[in-house]
Amino acid sequence: MFNKNIKLVIAGLIIAYAIYQFVEGNIGNGIFLILFSFIFIFLYFRNEIILLAFLRMRKQDLEGTKKWLDKIKNPESALITKQQGYFNYLHGIILSQKNLTQAEKFFKKALKLGLTMDYDTAMAKLSLAGIAMQKRRKREATMLLNEAKKLDKSNMLTDQIKMMQQQMKKI
Repeated sequence: MFNKNIKLVIAGLIIAYAIYQFVEGNIGNGIFLILFSFIFIFLYFRNEIILLAFLRMRKQDLEGTKKWLDKIKNPESALITKQQGYFNYLHGIILSQKNLTQAEKFFKKALKLGLTMDYDTAMAKLSLAGIAMQKRRKREATMLLNEAKKLDKSNMLTDQIKMMQQQMKKI
């Protein structure tokens, strides 16, 4: 894994060499190099380790997800802000199985840094609502559930939200 700034430098060098190829008359090489530089630009905005961790998460392999996330030693220098949000989001999901207090910290940090998709933001708020409910903070849980309901535009979390609202009536 490269540092985020190194990826941009590599892309810039490839584009500079592509321009040189255009000047020399090697149009095909120049076009190929421009397309090749798009890979590094793409990986600047979508970190390869985060993508691989999401693939593991999709297969419900929490240990594999944790292994991929552990490869990122310094998230502040290696990731842009949104990627740091997803880094914390994935850690929150992993820790929600074991340690709710740490999971709460990761979810709050992920929301603070920002998540791109509304569904992910709704899921983080729903998880925080569940944690707040288990810690007997009903007002906070209600507020987070309402925010999650607003963010869930495709109604994928409707059942989970209704289930939490039913459980909250028992508190």
